[in-house]
Order: sequence, then structure tokens, then C-alpha cells
Amino acid sequence: MKPALNIMAPGVHTTLQGAKRIGYQDIGVPGSGPLDPVGFRLANALVGNAGDTAAFELLLQGPTCEVLADGVRVALVGCGAGLEVRSERARVVPAGQSVRLTRGEVFRIGPLGDSACAYLAIEGGLDVEPVLGSVSTYVRGVIGGFQGRRLQKGDVVPLRRSGAEVRAESALPRALDLGLEQPVRVVLGPQADYFTDEAVKTFLSSEYTVSPQSDRMGFRLDGPPLAHAKGYNIVSDGVMPGSIQVPGSGRPIVLMVDHQTTGGYPKIATVVSADLPLIGRRRPGRPIRFVSIEVREAERHRKEQEAAIRREIDALRPVAHAEQ
Repeated sequence: MKPALNIMAPGVHTTLQGAKRIGYQDIGVPGSGPLDPVGFRLANALVGNAGDTAAFELLLQGPTCEVLADGVRVALVGCGAGLEVRSERARVVPAGQSVRLTRGEVFRIGPLGDSACAYLAIEGGLDVEPVLGSVSTYVRGVIGGFQGRRLQKGDVVPLRRSGAEVRAESALPRALDLGLEQPVRVVLGPQADYFTDEAVKTFLSSEYTVSPQSDRMGFRLDGPPLAHAKGYNIVSDGVMPGSIQVPGSGRPIVLMVDHQTTGGYPKIATVVSADLPLIGRRRPGRPIRFVSIEVREAERHRKEQEAAIRREIDALRPVAHAEQ
């Protein structure tokens, strides 16, 4: 029997995500990939995978899975929830630590707590075929991942390895800082001139909240409406993750990893790439404030973030079996 995980309960919205899908926006296919690439990479590092290895992305609440393999090593990163192991040796493994499970063991990940998303990595990865160069799931296009959709009860997701050797487990040197209170840095434009001066001031001085109508395509924000100076329609142009469109309602929409590839609403600002995980982690009802910076500063922050990720991976510490 091929090694696999039996999905006993799928969670709210669990998909397989991996590297970004590159080179297909001209035919309407977005990049997809993880909402929080930092948590995604750290989860993979804990089980010894390359940083872009396919992993489960969990939104709001995780799945319940049964191990159908001789051994499997998993790690959960990006939330305050633990991994509940249901077996003769029942235990809870905290987020930020790897654990080896054996055939027949069942593990559950409940509500994620403060975070909207988290990542469950499996040593060796998931045995799925890439579509258009990536295994990342794009649900609207029904491509990638496991049958192009979120997981359902009864799915059996194949694994690339039939076993995981017994060795010391790994843990992050510190809990992942979710940054839920940090302001989100943006670069104004490319169509900031389509808004009144007062609208730009309102955007940078007000508190918004994540709407329940948010998803991987875009996070809709509730808060003060923003007045357009030149109308709310433009000739459609390219968009990217972090583009903040403002339609006729005046309510901003932060485009995320499954964004449409062109848009006809003016964009008041763009979230800097280093801060996109801060958006992806925020649950409906969570506040967001924006602060404007320049492009060079945004580039510096991204380089600093990359260096910080590498330091965290280099500082992974071994965990004694007694701590599991």
C-alpha cells in the first residue's frame, strides 16, 4: 500500500501549496503558493525539506489525519494551536516542533487561535504532480494540489516517503512572531493620484478590519471609505500580490496570492513583499493599519527578512524525546 495520510476531517479550508506558479499570468493563471511564505519555509525546515516542498496550508482550523505509513515526520508552524496525537501515547506537540508518527496514529489540529493560516509540513513532501510548473492549488482554476481543490473527508493524500527514520526532533529557537499588531508597510501607487489628498490621509491614518468576505484571492477591508478623484474605473492593467484596489464602494481590497491577473480599479498602494505574511495571518475582524515607505526601504526590509529566516533555520535546536 502506498504511504499516505487519510483525511478523516478536512478542516475549514486545507489545500496543498508549494512554490509559486511562474510564467502563466498572461493566460489568466495567478502564482498561488502560500499566504505566509515565512511560516511555510520554517515548517519545511523543521522536517528537513527544501523550502519550496509541498505542504498543507490550513485556514482557521486544521484537519484530522490518520497515518497510513510506517513512519512520518510532521511539523506545524504559524499558529498557537498544537498537534494533538491520538494513540496509546496521546500527547500534544506544540507548533514549531517536529514529531515522528507511526502507522495507525491519528493527529488533529484544531482552531488555529489568533492566526488565520498555518502550515503542516511532511518530511519528504506529498506525492502530487505539478501543473504548469507548480504543485500549488488554485481552487478557482481547479489545478494543482490534490485534484485541484481543498481537501475533503475521505481523501487519501499520497506521501513521497514510506518511512521516517528515528532521530532527534527539531524545534524553532523561538515562537514565530505573527506580527498581528504591527502596522503594514506600503508603497503608495501606482494610481495614488486617482484618490483625493484626504483619501490618502484617511488610508494612512485609519484602522481597518479584515472582512469575513476575505479569501486567498483578496482580503476585503472594512473601515472608512476612500474617495476617488478621477472615478473608480481605469484601463485594466497588471496586478500583483499586495496590490490594494479600491472599487466604487471605497472599501480597499488587498489582492493576495490567488489574485486575478489584471484589474480595472485604481490601486492606492502596494503592500511591500516582506509584509504580505502579516496580511495573510490576520483573521476576519483583526485590525490593520498602514504606513507608507519608499521603494528602497521596502527592498531593504525584504533583504532583512530573508536574512532573518535563514538565521532561524540555522538556529533550529534538537528536542529530546522526553519533551515530546
